Amino acid sequence: MDPIEQSLPAVETTVLGLMAAVASLLVAWGMVRRWRLGVPVVPVREAPAATWTGGDVAAVIGTVLAVQVLAAGLVSAESPLAWRLLASVVGMVVAAGVGAWHLWVRGARWPELGLTVGAWKDDVRLALGGLALVLWPLLTLASLLDRIEPYRHPIVEYLAGHRDPAAVALVILSAVVVAPVVEEFLFRRVLQGWLARRFPGPDGVAAVALQALAFGLAHAGQGLAPVPLTVLGIVLGWLALRTGTLLPGILLHALFNAVSVAMILAGVGSTRG
Repeated sequence: MDPIEQSLPAVETTVLGLMAAVASLLVAWGMVRRWRLGVPVVPVREAPAATWTGGDVAAVIGTVLAVQVLAAGLVSAESPLAWRLLASVVGMVVAAGVGAWHLWVRGARWPELGLTVGAWKDDVRLALGGLALVLWPLLTLASLLDRIEPYRHPIVEYLAGHRDPAAVALVILSAVVVAPVVEEFLFRRVLQGWLARRFPGPDGVAAVALQALAFGLAHAGQGLAPVPLTVLGIVLGWLALRTGTLLPGILLHALFNAVSVAMILAGVGSTRG
């Protein structure tokens, strides 16, 4: 049994799971109805195409890897896990900032980078609907895969022994704030934007699928987490493709991570009493 399910009261887990399942089915049914009526599930917005090349993508990814290695090197393996998590957070922010600056120098501006908020109310609704759609199936899939190979992540390890406000704040900063912004920028804009130019197939299927696969593989070493995360990457990539902005994906990604962190906290809290 999944550790989270094992630690939550059975009735509470059942009720929450049922609510999530019903929400997912309602959103899915609404999408099917719109499709049958010929109404776009997510209306396409006009957005500028990516202007960067494969070399620019390689430069951004290389910068991310180099900064992460540097950040890890500045904190010894014997340092407290909190310091290593903080170093990773700082490294992600610096790397994304350098990557965005590189593309800016190459001529990209806010719309090209996917950083627009003109239709933010619609984006919030899309994020909430997306969360309702994917939460139950992805967490169910993750729970089933966890029985095959246990999920591993530094945040889970950290929360297993730390419950103080500072520790929770660090986890929220890392998983709910920084990771969604940085990962959406790198995968759904930098990589997917270039792939859409490189493989201009119908509806951007190739670009969305390839970036989602890369997103899943980037989480290798965390048990079988790459499987549900690849599926999540497809949903996030499709949102970015249809809206031309990263905002709904960032919000959906942040909400999904927030629920995951809340479940881990609930599980740790029950286990530790």
